[in-house]
Amino acid sequence: MVSTRNSKADVVATAGRMFAERGYHGTSMRELGRELGLLGSSLYSHIDSKEDLLVEVVDEGARLFLESARQASEGSPKDRLRSLISGHVDVVLDHQDVVRTYLNEARMLDDAHRSRVVEARDTYEAVFREVIERGVSGGQFRSDVDPKISAIFILSVLNALERWYRPEGHLDRDEIKAAIHESSLRALT
Repeated sequence: MVSTRNSKADVVATAGRMFAERGYHGTSMRELGRELGLLGSSLYSHIDSKEDLLVEVVDEGARLFLESARQASEGSPKDRLRSLISGHVDVVLDHQDVVRTYLNEARMLDDAHRSRVVEARDTYEAVFREVIERGVSGGQFRSDVDPKISAIFILSVLNALERWYRPEGHLDRDEIKAAIHESSLRALT
């Protein structure tokens, strides 16, 4: 039975899950339509192309990360770093398909779309870098800390969560946040 009750949001969410599981090139529009119970012509009433779906999923990932950074705007550098780490962990664990697609499949976008993703990523990284710079200049972090390298290091650890985190694992969300924050502080202080 073919359904026509899927919304564009349903199509994007299903595409995000399939891109996360199979990769962009490993997901065909035919398989996506089958997964949604849509014929090809019905699927194209929701979207223009497979790349448009990838753009929507990747844009959502960028939006989620930037929003989490905006919410970490108060407090000392150590407090803000804790908030940034906590927000990042929440985004990764609450939106695994979107995050996996954002982190691993954005490179499949055309140059114009990919440059927007890189700009959003750089903006997000700059928030971490600015917090670390303030910690260095305020004496909370060591004076020899390189804010750019430190920000990249912390983000690399955070982004790796999408590969190894399992809900049934021995660390819960709060333990993961605390462990990453403590490790980051040890590297910075």
